[in-house]
This record gives sequence, structure tokens and C-alpha cells, in this order.
Amino acid sequence: MGVQLLVLEVLCRAVGLGTAGWLTGSTFAVVTWAVLMIALRRSWTGPFGPANRVTLARATLVGAVTALVADSFEHRAPVGVLVALATVALVLDAVDGHVARRTGTATALGARFDMEVDAFLILVLSVYVAMPLGGWVLAIGLMRYAFVAASWGLPWLRGDLPHSMARKTVAALQGIVLVVAGAGIVPHIWAFITVAAALALLVWSFGRDIGWLWRTRT
Repeated sequence: MGVQLLVLEVLCRAVGLGTAGWLTGSTFAVVTWAVLMIALRRSWTGPFGPANRVTLARATLVGAVTALVADSFEHRAPVGVLVALATVALVLDAVDGHVARRTGTATALGARFDMEVDAFLILVLSVYVAMPLGGWVLAIGLMRYAFVAASWGLPWLRGDLPHSMARKTVAALQGIVLVVAGAGIVPHIWAFITVAAALALLVWSFGRDIGWLWRTRT
């Protein structure tokens, strides 16, 4: 949490992070720390491990991106800084899993931590991209949370899914497309089309998984 606050202070001095960004980033740090501590006390028995430290570093970057996006509602966001932080966070997503496998420290809690960091980054990026493209982009960030909410009333949605490279590819594509669209390096119409295509793929991926869980619910 201290590192997160230090990063926010650097952003404040370097790019003029405002009050909204500072408060949002600080809240993210506190909530992340609290949730992680509760999870560790409930189910953790070994050392935190190098892979989880990489994920924690990613979470710190996501906190910085969250602060910048929150600040963008009041001031123009430093697009270069935001895109750079989000890009590093996305790249590190491939690192923590590799480290976990190489060091033999893969755990269910570590995988869940990684997944939650990914999901929140996509949500924050979808909020940022929704400003120029429209509120429909929020569906990309909210779809996973809607799936989790639905599973509270439909227990069969909590079943284990088989490994799928297609699912992983579609999930990774969301972050890449949102970063490119948010960077403003492609014409508006192409950003619209690309993000819409990414959303269509995400709907297909969730639909396929839901269909599989329904067929195997017994």
C-alpha cells in the first residue's frame, strides 16, 4: 500500500494528478490491501512467492491507471503515461503465470488474484474508452462481473471450465484493443469498429462457456 501511495505522489508531481485521482487511487490501494489480507489469512499457508509479487506490482500499476482515469473526468489525462502504465501491466500478465510455473508456486489464490487484477484493469480501461466511443464499451469491463453476479443465483455457473486457448486469447485481446483505442493512434471509426469486434468476441467466448457449463451442470 505504501508503494501505491508513492506512485500516486510521483504522478501528482509529474503530471499534476488531481484530488479525484489521488482519492480514487488511495481507495484502490486500501481496498486491495484489505481484500488481499483477508484472503491470505483464510487460505494461505506458504510464502507469498515471486509470482504473486509480480501480480502485486501489476496491481500497483492498475491503481495508477485507475487514478489517471478518475482524474480524466476533471482534467485531460496524460495519455502517454496512462497507456504506458496499462501496457506494462498487460505485459506483466504473461510474466506472473510463467514465474509461477517455473518456480512451482502456482496456487488457486494466486490465480484468483491474477484474474481479479486483470478484470479490474479491463473495467477501468473500458470506462476510459467509453468516454470517446460511447457507454456501450462498458459492457466489456462489466461482463465478467455480471457473470459472477449471475452465478450467485445460478450455482451451475460456478463450475470448473476446461482449459481454452481461445478464451485466453479473447481475454488478452480486450486489453490490447482498449489500450490502442484509448491511445488515440487510430481514426475514431476504426477504434469504434475494433472495440465492437472485441466485444463481439467476448460475448461469443462467454456464451460458449455458459453453454458448456449448462450442458455439464449435473
